[in-house]
Amino acid sequence: MGGAFLAAALLARLGGRIGLPTIPLFILAGILLGPHTPGIVLLSDPHELEMLSALGLVLLLFYLGLEFHLDDLKTGGRKMALAGGAYLTLNVGAGLAFGFALGWGTSEALVLAGVLGISSSAIVTKVLVDLGRIGNPETRPILGIIVVEDIFLALYLAALQPILSGADSLSAAVVDGGKAFGFLLLLALAARYGTRIVGRFVATRDDELLVISFLGAAVFVAGVSEWFGVADAIGAFMVGLMLGSTASGDRIRTLVHPLRDAFGAIFFFAFGLSIDPGDLPVVLWPVLAAVALTLVMNVLAGLAAARIHGFGPGPAANIATTLLARGEFALILATMAAGAGLDQRLSPFIAGYVLLLAVLGPLAAGRSPLLARLLPPGPRTPATPPAPARESVPTR
Repeated sequence: MGGAFLAAALLARLGGRIGLPTIPLFILAGILLGPHTPGIVLLSDPHELEMLSALGLVLLLFYLGLEFHLDDLKTGGRKMALAGGAYLTLNVGAGLAFGFALGWGTSEALVLAGVLGISSSAIVTKVLVDLGRIGNPETRPILGIIVVEDIFLALYLAALQPILSGADSLSAAVVDGGKAFGFLLLLALAARYGTRIVGRFVATRDDELLVISFLGAAVFVAGVSEWFGVADAIGAFMVGLMLGSTASGDRIRTLVHPLRDAFGAIFFFAFGLSIDPGDLPVVLWPVLAAVALTLVMNVLAGLAAARIHGFGPGPAANIATTLLARGEFALILATMAAGAGLDQRLSPFIAGYVLLLAVLGPLAAGRSPLLARLLPPGPRTPATPPAPARESVPTR
C-alpha cells in the first residue's frame, strides 16, 4: 500500500510537469507495478486492495454529494431527468447496437450496452475537482446525469443478474428491481426530510468526532445500499447530499479532502492492477471502434443536455468531455461476464476500452475549448451565471 501511494505520487509529479492529469498516471502506476507487467510487482493479487479501492470510490461520491444541493434537485429535477434520459438513450442504445454488430452473442450485447453507456462517477468527480469546475453552471446537469445513471444502474443490474446467472425467473428479476428501487426511494425521502436529524447526529465541535461520524455514515449507508442491489456509490452520494446541507457541511468538505485524495488515488491504482496489457492486441480494432462511437455519442449527448439547459457550445463541450470516461462499473460487468462464462474476448475488450477512455477522458476535458469551437452556436439567451465555487482549484 505504501508503494502504491509513493508510485502514484511520483508519476503524478512527473506528469504534472508536462501538463498530464493525475487519473491516467495513477492507472499507469498500477499497470507498471502490477502482476501483468515485467519488473517490480507490488501486488500479485489486485483483490488485496479491493476494500481500500471501494473506500476511495465511496469518498469520491460522498464529496460529490456534499457539493450537490437539494435545491438543485428541486429547481432543476425535470431538466436533469431529461438530460440524463437523453444521455442514456444515446449511449446505452449505441452500446447495445454495437454489441449486436460484433456478433458475440445476445448476453454479450446486453453487457456491452452497460459498458458503453455508463460513465465513471469516480473519474467524473476527479475531473471536476482537478479542473476547478465544481462551481460551473454546466456542472449541475453533469451531476444530474450521474444521478440518473446510478438510478438506471440499479435497475439494469437487477435485470441483468438473472441473464448472467443463467436463471430464467422473471419474478426474481422483478423482485430484485423492486427492492433496489424501493431503497432508492427511501434514500431520496431521507435526503428530502431527514437532513435536520442527520445534522444533529454529526454536530460536534471536535474535528476527530466529526470525521468518524461522517465517515461511518457514508461507508455504512454505502454498504447497506450494495446489500439492496443499489450501487454503493449512490448511497455515499445521498449521505453527502444530506450532510452538505447541514451546519457542519463546510467543515466536512474541508476535512474530507485529504481522505478523498488519498483513497481516490488507491482506487485508480487498483484499477490499473486489474489490466493485462498482453490481452489488448486481440481486441484492438473493436476497442478503437467502440471508443470512436462513444466520442460521437457523448458529443451528441452534450449538445442535447446543453440545449435542455439553455447553454452554449462551451458548456456543451464540457459536458461531453467530462462524462466521456468509463471505469468502475465497466470493470464490475467484466467480472460478472467472466464468472458467467461469456465470450472470452469480452474481458480484454472491456479492459482496453476502459483504459483508453480513462486516459482520453481527463485529457479531453482539459482541452474542451478546442471541441467548443467545432460545435454549433447555442441559444441566444444568456445562461445562468455560475454559482460561486466552494473549493478553489487551479485549472490545469
